[in-house]
Amino acid sequence: MSVLCYFYAQRGASLTRIPSWLMQHLVLCAFVMAVARGQVRYSIPEEMTKGSLVGNIVQDLGLDVKRLKSGRARIFTEDSREYIGLNVDKGTLVVKERIDREELCAQVSPCSLHFQIILENPMELHRIDVEILDINDNAPVFTRREIQFQISESATPGAKFSLDNAHDSDVGFNTLQKYTLYPPDHFSLKEQMGNDGLKYVEMVLQKTLDRENQEEHKLILTAFDGGSPQKSGTIKISVLVIDANDNAPVFSLPVYRVSLLENSPKGTGVVSVTATDKDKGTNAELRYSFSQTSGKALDLFNIDSESGDITVNGDLDFERTKHFQLHVEATDKGGLTDSSKVIIELIDVNDNAPIISLISFSNPIPEDAAPETVIAMLNVKDMDSGRNGQVKCSIAPNLPFKIQSSALNFYSVTTDQLLDREKMSEYNITITAIDEGSPSFSTNKTLTLKISDVNDNAPMFQRQSYTAYVMENNLPGVSVLSVTAHDKDAGNNARISYFLEDILVNGVSASTFISVNAESGEILAVRSFDYEQTKEFNIRVKAQDGGNPPLSSNVSVKITIQDQNDNAPQVLYPVQSGASVVAEIVPRSADVGYLVTKVVAVDVDSGQNAWLSYKLQKATDRALFEVGLQNGEIRTVRQVTDKDAVKQRLTVVVEDNGKPSQFRFSLSCLSSPYCQSNATDGDASGCFTNLERIFQLFRIIRLFTQT
Repeated sequence: MSVLCYFYAQRGASLTRIPSWLMQHLVLCAFVMAVARGQVRYSIPEEMTKGSLVGNIVQDLGLDVKRLKSGRARIFTEDSREYIGLNVDKGTLVVKERIDREELCAQVSPCSLHFQIILENPMELHRIDVEILDINDNAPVFTRREIQFQISESATPGAKFSLDNAHDSDVGFNTLQKYTLYPPDHFSLKEQMGNDGLKYVEMVLQKTLDRENQEEHKLILTAFDGGSPQKSGTIKISVLVIDANDNAPVFSLPVYRVSLLENSPKGTGVVSVTATDKDKGTNAELRYSFSQTSGKALDLFNIDSESGDITVNGDLDFERTKHFQLHVEATDKGGLTDSSKVIIELIDVNDNAPIISLISFSNPIPEDAAPETVIAMLNVKDMDSGRNGQVKCSIAPNLPFKIQSSALNFYSVTTDQLLDREKMSEYNITITAIDEGSPSFSTNKTLTLKISDVNDNAPMFQRQSYTAYVMENNLPGVSVLSVTAHDKDAGNNARISYFLEDILVNGVSASTFISVNAESGEILAVRSFDYEQTKEFNIRVKAQDGGNPPLSSNVSVKITIQDQNDNAPQVLYPVQSGASVVAEIVPRSADVGYLVTKVVAVDVDSGQNAWLSYKLQKATDRALFEVGLQNGEIRTVRQVTDKDAVKQRLTVVVEDNGKPSQFRFSLSCLSSPYCQSNATDGDASGCFTNLERIFQLFRIIRLFTQT
């Protein structure tokens, strides 16, 4: 069987030339022929059962099953009806619906199904043509069951009478092949081939009729097709013999040719046919009618039986049928007839708008899609013909997309430039298809395309740098400052986390001073700060998004510690001993304003917390000494006299300017130069010698250098 199929496929043998004894075997053959540009052609008989194998596209297109699955292979038909199905797992085409060639193509031959196999990633189109072969599943059929003729006995041999043609929906050798007439006593058959390829049969009178001998004749007309087994159909013919009417009507033209616009309304005049009869009286009265051989055209046109005017009686559609052939008869009262043809050519009118079918749509697409990325594939067609069916497609020029033809009636929409979701996250792409008719028709189809985010934006802080002020002696965990960053991306790509960069502050890790809330960006103090140890420090905070790979940015944060008045002044001089009393010697000759000593103090705080003032709190004789408010100098207010006590006790208060203020006391014992010899209260041991003053001076210098 496969050898026979191959033999006929190689030679392009027509099925009409295959002998009848071989037809029943070849009906099961499927011819496969590879066509350039990814086309494959198969041939299968009609009426195959569902699931029957049509062909193996994996072998015939050079594909593999994995490619069919990864490319989401599917069938696209322009009329949306699928007779053929695709088995992706096996890579085969199978019959999906019962195929009736006569329903699908009527008398058109060859009869073929055309569809596309579409694959994605990357896009591929493969054209598949499946020719549907005819099988002899229809017998010849006559429209009527019986024909009646009234033939005058004066009819001469050779008179012709048009008979109904049988109709066989099959094609080729399976369609109508011949007629027989029985009995053949008075009539014979004459077959003719018309310009439309159909056979027309006439009954020809062979012998003169004799009404007196036989008033009625009964005949059987049988139509046979060429199938195997052969099928046939019959019609009865009744001939009534009447008296002489020896002239048949004659049409003015054998063929009438007219052109008619499609969509012409009902009642539109097409043409008037006329015939004449040389007889007179009632034998010359004619009636016009359509022959049954006109087929489906009988529903679309009407003929006035008396005038012969033919008018439109149905909906004419150029896209369905481009021309019609009507057979008209003129019959006189005696039953004599003549026939003529009316050929009607339809003129196309632009009455169909283009149809846009979406085949594939990639939505959404990432914003980093390269130019020329295919977004959608479309099928655009117009049922009209000529310029009326020529279509141009376009999209708005202000969009970053373009449309171009990829194959006949197929268009692809691609990116024309780089996209940026942060500028435009969604596009409405309107495709306009317009034909070249006059007036033209257009169709719009809008595709809503979403742009998916790509992590192409790093977080950005609101400021270039931050400065925070924290009062010393703060509680651990206190909020110092909140930093905020924003990311133009979306979703995880815009989810920001904050981190403290591990840098050194005063030789130790910044994390020992500061922590950062990863979600809010709030900066918290890890411990209590001491202004006297650290006055300020700088850290860096990193904002990082959740993209893959993540993007980040840094910001500098300067943290300034603010002073609190938490330190009392420190008296550097006079140096306080364990007895907490310092002795100074004042000569008796000291004049007014004599500098007895100077109280020197410092405060490690800053600002007004370190502004010091000196006050004399207690004194043995307050009228003898005074203390400089700002400089702490102790001077005599008056001349020292012999009446003054040998030992004077002074208490000096050193106070800072903080709120509340901190203070220190300095106690001094002042004596005359001869205090040791004249001391009577046992406190002479508290007076300093000159050597001790030198040691005190060194201690003061050392203390100043340390601070």
